[in-house]
Amino acid sequence: MALRCSSVTRQLVGWQTWSVKAQPARFSSLLIDSKKHEFLRTELGLEADNAGVYDGTWSGSGETVTSYSPVDGQPIARVTQASVADYHRTVTTARESWRTWRMTPAPERGEIVRQIGDALRQYKAPLGRLVSMEMGKILVEGAGEVQEYVDICDYAVGLSRMFAGKVLPSERPGHALLEQWNPLGAVGIITAFNFPVAVYGWNTALSMVCGNVNVWKGAPSTPLTSVAVTKIVASVLEKNGLPGSICSLTQGGLDVGQALCADPNINLVSFTGSCSAGQQAGVAVQSRFGKSLLELGGNNAIIVLDDADLDMAVRATLFAAVGTAGQRCTTTRRLILHSSVYDEVLARLCKAYAQVPIGSPLEEGTLLGPLHNQQAVDNYQKAIQDAKQQGGTVRYGGEVIPGPGYYVQPTIISGLSANSPVVQRETFAPILYILKCESLEEGIAMNNGVDQGLTSSVFTRDVSRVFQWIGPAGSDCGIVNVNIPTSGAEIGGAFGGEKHTGGGRESGSDAWRQYMRRSTITINHSKDLPLSQGIKFE
Repeated sequence: MALRCSSVTRQLVGWQTWSVKAQPARFSSLLIDSKKHEFLRTELGLEADNAGVYDGTWSGSGETVTSYSPVDGQPIARVTQASVADYHRTVTTARESWRTWRMTPAPERGEIVRQIGDALRQYKAPLGRLVSMEMGKILVEGAGEVQEYVDICDYAVGLSRMFAGKVLPSERPGHALLEQWNPLGAVGIITAFNFPVAVYGWNTALSMVCGNVNVWKGAPSTPLTSVAVTKIVASVLEKNGLPGSICSLTQGGLDVGQALCADPNINLVSFTGSCSAGQQAGVAVQSRFGKSLLELGGNNAIIVLDDADLDMAVRATLFAAVGTAGQRCTTTRRLILHSSVYDEVLARLCKAYAQVPIGSPLEEGTLLGPLHNQQAVDNYQKAIQDAKQQGGTVRYGGEVIPGPGYYVQPTIISGLSANSPVVQRETFAPILYILKCESLEEGIAMNNGVDQGLTSSVFTRDVSRVFQWIGPAGSDCGIVNVNIPTSGAEIGGAFGGEKHTGGGRESGSDAWRQYMRRSTITINHSKDLPLSQGIKFE
């Protein structure tokens, strides 16, 4: 029997009633000038007009952009971005500072990162609030993102005394065979709007203890967060008498990103963004034989089998599909339900969706804030239209919420095949496609049947199914979970995915190796010159 979820009144938290959607051009004043948001000045050191370039000093000769809040469409403050000339000057300064930084003992580099983590702890609340204002995620997620940077700093401090080479047995008498890891040089970090603090932290904390200098190009739509984070990091470097250019900022647009990818002075480009943009970045870096770390999109799935804990599965799906308004690369976009639990899980999900408080992310109690901008709203509407045209049925949501900002209903759609074009496409919005399977094997085929391979999860209590899922015939994603959501990864494991997700790994495990170069060393400490493989050349 077809199941249709009834609509219920949305719960709006901290909502102002406006008759028409606010447009940025309507506002003549900046939020930073209001008493309510004075923390931007007093605690984070921002101004109405901010320089977007830092290489030990603040400057910027590029375009001046205004940052608008997705909360209500109002302008927050302005940032003067980097020009391409600013970018090249910054890289030159950064590489000069590398001469000193690379020779600093790794534990001393770790001490600087420890101090950065402590500084971030002090600014966790105001910086997290800025993330909510500028990106749109709810307060607890904004603060949680800063905490991720703190956590990876703690991890990197320990790593600074632990990453090691090897002593290998040599086949030649009187010889030592060693492996040593050395700094790469300059690491270019291009981050996306959805995690404007944490992803930079994942990269820079590891990169710093590995002995590299860093050049950051933050997302064009979250420039104030980039400036605020850089001010915190710079204060630690300056306090310790170190060049600020160890962690440089070149806030800018496409031209700066293209210059960074093409620059042979950048030894590693860490790029976070869409699959299409990441492909262009990767090709540009590879064309000069550079190294790249690509962290791209995810069309992630949860499989709920017939023996699953359904309470747990519904709660996990709600968080993973609705959290951050569906704007995480790890967001659950496909829910694959065993036919025996299909109707029950769908009914429970609709009921749970109806209870999600929607509204300003700056208000306590909100669970679903706005999309980031109008383009995201347009993509949301286009996906729903396409789903209907391809035979899908909207079970819950599907509408844009009128008023200021970019708010939409979380949406559940059923009736589509796993191969439907709209299901195969990653849409950065809170849209969940419900699919049906008859077995774990069929669910795995659906899970693996998309271009991306970031994260995945199965809900089951059968240990044999668990090992099938995590084994060679199981999920082909970089992150393979059991009885937890697809989102919310811990920093201790390597984060990243396969296929069109890019293959890069950030954060924990041995991801640090991507920020270093490996040297294989043979030392002859004898008086003879034996050749390997027993070769005689006399």
